[in-house]
Amino acid sequence: MSATPISSPADSYTEHFVASALYVVATPLGNLGDITLRALACLRAADVVACEDTRHSRPFLDHYGITAPCFALHEHNENEASNKLVTMLAEGKRVALITDAGTPGISDPGARAVALVHAAGYRVIPMPGASAVVSLLSVSGLMDARFMFVGFLPSKSTARRTALESLRAIPAALVFYEAPHRIIETVADLAAVLEPARTLVVGRELTKRFEEVARIPLTEAVAWLEADANRQRGEFVLAVSAPEVESGLDADSDRVLQCLLDELPTKQAAKLAAEITGLSKNDLYARALQLKQGAADE
Repeated sequence: MSATPISSPADSYTEHFVASALYVVATPLGNLGDITLRALACLRAADVVACEDTRHSRPFLDHYGITAPCFALHEHNENEASNKLVTMLAEGKRVALITDAGTPGISDPGARAVALVHAAGYRVIPMPGASAVVSLLSVSGLMDARFMFVGFLPSKSTARRTALESLRAIPAALVFYEAPHRIIETVADLAAVLEPARTLVVGRELTKRFEEVARIPLTEAVAWLEADANRQRGEFVLAVSAPEVESGLDADSDRVLQCLLDELPTKQAAKLAAEITGLSKNDLYARALQLKQGAADE
């Protein structure tokens, strides 16, 4: 089967979608307007769509006039459904993979299917779009140089606290998913295990009608949730700032760095401070991020 140009009637967007390829398509978290033009063109070109839940995805596809047949690929049948998917690719079909919301394979089904398709020698092509992790980080105001996506923590408090202890020293912001019935217990464990100086950013119902983003000192987060029952409803993404870095700088070096930060971008200030003080540029850069974070929280 040869490649076919597919045109979206809304914007004359055209791309050749090759046969015998799996297209991993990100779909909206909630707001249907967040689907990309390229994703729509791809779904219209698909011969079949693998869905986490066909009952959820069929109305979404119908909304955009996408008529390709669907089959279920979820955590309970992923091995069997993945073999079916590879058979379809062998027949020359274009297969699109979607989940109920967001990007497949990111705390959603899809990773096993993608691995099997790679192993079978077929192409896997990303159709990027909505991601709850990136969406929250983009509005978090956290200035940490790195982040680690953890996903869902264990459901039991003892195991959850053990997991958090293993994450505590990681020099990066930590990002979690959580369900509404566990949100207070999980945030309480975050506050109990992690350093009190950290900041928590709560993303609730992102892109949906009752969307809420709140930036809170970690020690005050449980009280904030308990102050309004509505704050405990919906789907949650949580981002916790990284632990403070022990800079090892003396007061004079710290003062030099702060003066440079007042006038220069972070990287440039750290580089110049290293030349002036003879200290590590990496240590100074980490300290610069810490100083800027502290200023932002004031």
